[in-house]
Parts: sequence; C-alpha cells; structure tokens
Amino acid sequence: MGNVIVAQSGGPTVAINASLAGVIEGTIGSNYDKIYGSINGILGIRDDNIIDLSSIVANDPHFLKRLKTTPAMYLGSCRFKLPSIDSEDPIYNTLFDQFKKYQIEAFFYIGGNDSMDTVDKLSAYASKIGSKIRFVGVPKTVDNDLCVTDHTPGFGSAAKYIATSTMEVIFDAQIYDNPSVTIIEVMGRDAGWLTAATSLAKTDCCDGPDLIYLPEVPFDKAKFIEDLKRLLKEKTNVVVAVSEGIRDANGEYISASTGTLDNFGHAQLSGAGKTLEYLVKDALGVKVRSIEVNVLQRAAAHMSSLTDINESEAIGKKAVNIAEEGVTGAMVTMERISNAPYEIKFDYAKIHDIANEAKEVPMSWINSSHNGVTSDMVNYLQPLVIGLPDVEYKNGLPVYVSR
Repeated sequence: MGNVIVAQSGGPTVAINASLAGVIEGTIGSNYDKIYGSINGILGIRDDNIIDLSSIVANDPHFLKRLKTTPAMYLGSCRFKLPSIDSEDPIYNTLFDQFKKYQIEAFFYIGGNDSMDTVDKLSAYASKIGSKIRFVGVPKTVDNDLCVTDHTPGFGSAAKYIATSTMEVIFDAQIYDNPSVTIIEVMGRDAGWLTAATSLAKTDCCDGPDLIYLPEVPFDKAKFIEDLKRLLKEKTNVVVAVSEGIRDANGEYISASTGTLDNFGHAQLSGAGKTLEYLVKDALGVKVRSIEVNVLQRAAAHMSSLTDINESEAIGKKAVNIAEEGVTGAMVTMERISNAPYEIKFDYAKIHDIANEAKEVPMSWINSSHNGVTSDMVNYLQPLVIGLPDVEYKNGLPVYVSR
C-alpha cells in the first residue's frame, strides 16, 4: 500500500508523543510498508527534512515505550498556515511532489485546531487534483477546545498537573495567619477548560480554589472585589483561579495584551493574574500575589494521566485504521459512552466541521454567580486524570527519547 508520513504541529503536550507512538504502532501492524516522520510539522515535508521512523523503531527496542512518556514533541513543531487552495501558491505542488517522492499513501497530522486547518486544506487540494492520498487529523491540545470530540489528548494530563499544583498552592497559602489573596493564572484564551480543572483540587484534604473565573462569561472587576471582601470575612486566605483570556463586558481582555498576533491571528496575552494582583492590592490592601501557570502543564510528564496516555496512543492507532479504510479529510474523535464506569468510543468526523472552530465550556457548567463551576464539570473532568503511567527512571530522573 506504499508508505505513510506523520508530523506534529502547534503547542506541545505531555501526551502528543503517545499519539505518535500509536501512529507508528498502527503502521507497523498495517498493510503500509514504511513510516516517515516530518521534522517541524508540514515544513519538514516542504523542506525535505524527513526521517525514517521505521528504521529507528527497528534499531531501538526501547524507543516506543520511552516515546509514550516523553513530553513535548519528538518530531518538533511549527505554526505555519497554508494558503487557500485556490491561491495558486507553489507550496502545494512542492508538498505533493514530496508525497510522490516518498510514495506516501497517507499523511497523519497530530495537532490542535490550526493543525486541523492544514489537514482540511491538504485533503481539499488532493480532491481538486485527483490525488488518492488520505489525510487524517490526530487531535491534541491542552486547551480541550476542539469541536465534535468529547475531549482532546493532552488535556487530561494538563488538567491533572493544574489540579495538583492548585492543591499545593492552597496548602502553601494556608501557612500564615495574615489575610491574603493568591491568584493563579491558567492558560486559556477563548475556552476555560484548563482553568476549570482547578476545581478538581477540592478533595477530602483540600478546600479547592475559592473562586474560578472563565473566559466564557464577562469578568466584572467590581463584583470580583466584592467576592473577595465577602470571603475574607469568612477565612484568612483566599485562592482564585483565572483564565488568561478573561474579558470584561465590552470584550476587552483583563490583561496586559502585547498587541501582537500569531500566524493564525490569535492575540498574544500575558498578565491577567498580574493585572488582578495590582487591582486587589489597591482595593483591599491585603497581601496578594499572582502565579502564572504558563507552559509547565504542557511538559509535566511526571504528573501525567494514564488515562490520557492510553487514549492518546489508541487514537493514533485509530487514525491509521481509518486511513486504511479509505477515510480522508477527517479527524479521529472520542465519544463518551458513560461516566461511571468511564467508557469512550473512538470514531471520526469530517475535518471541515472541526477546523477553525472552538469548543467553549457549556454555560450550564458555570455556576450562576459566574465565579465557579458546577458538579457536571467536575464529573466530566474526574475520569480524565486517573492513573499514572509507568515512567522509566535513571539516577532519580525520568528517561526520555530525543533525536
């Protein structure tokens, strides 16, 4: 059936290499002959920066096991937006010449929303020129904002890290008897899934964050200060979780936006936590500090979720399976069958219904005061953070693979 090629794109996650391992394993057990890896996403194909993954696996018996628990992206990444297929840009000729050179029958792109845009365009261009190459998207994103699928690989591990870190911050904040406010800023420009994961910090041994603010609802500074005043009358230390993308009623970010956009037109944000820190200090005069949980959750393999790693691997295998069946222009999806016991089903959906769309937190999962989440959110999150994978250690530190 010829060969396949796989690439990774966008931001890294703890589980994206598990999906890569799944694609490799799926190819080894398929009718395809060989699997190549493109370095730095679609740019590796354009620039002929391609490695033979079949040979690497054949020569290293430990490679796949270690790859599954290696954070970030073994093949590297890019943030490159393909032009319209009607633009007559020569890049499409270059890419399809490369596919022909390596006898490629299927291309798997592991990534988030912007990566699915690339899969959509390549599939559409293939249809335009009569190419039979299959193009399949393998989802990943810590933001959990891809539509159609119940959740995305990488999110469960990030949620676990954020929930655990929130617990640790809360324990730290409680050691002093002076009134204080601690603000935890979590990644999430348009969707509050990661910030909502701080709700899992409420356990038998921890009260969890006192307030949670998501970007799905307008942020009211005056109401925020009133919430803090009320809580500081009831307890000494207040912990708040906020999304980096919180906005006011006019849609303006509550942050120090850099004013610049990335290649896909997304605003570059920073400083929501710091902005609120200064606001609280001026309004209440109590001890206040902000903590930015930036990229740490994307690489915290030591705090990954076994559920996440296993699902990520399985979704990579499923991608190869549907390509063999002739499916193209699609993304592998997960459908939740039940919560207790937790059960999901793998399927796929046409990429055109997914690319460039974002899944927000349902309003029914945000409390009526807009400063917390409901039990439905907690029940949704809980199964995704279960278990720890078997990570190999040497001299007290984890063993990862690198190129």
